[in-house]
Amino acid sequence: MKRFTRRDEEFTCLHCGKEVTKLNYTSRDHCPCCLYSLHVDNLPGDRSNPCHGLLKPIGIEKHKDTYKILYVCEKCGKKHKNIMATDDNMDLIIELSRNE
Repeated sequence: MKRFTRRDEEFTCLHCGKEVTKLNYTSRDHCPCCLYSLHVDNLPGDRSNPCHGLLKPIGIEKHKDTYKILYVCEKCGKKHKNIMATDDNMDLIIELSRNE
């Protein structure tokens, strides 16, 4: 398994402007409102990736008893995955699941 650095931080979403609070059970890595993320990690939580492009949600895949959000970086084109959070916008999750 990849090295994981827990980083549960508050932030302002660069896509929708929402003030995002901590998740309090694991690392917050995307906006629960619009599901966008930021391309800042090489390994989960390390914040060492210099790209800093917006990660656009493009799909969903089943992962154990939950789902992963599939992303593509709008700056460099790299694909990425993040596990869904309990407070994510389910309407958007359902919409993304139709992209499969």
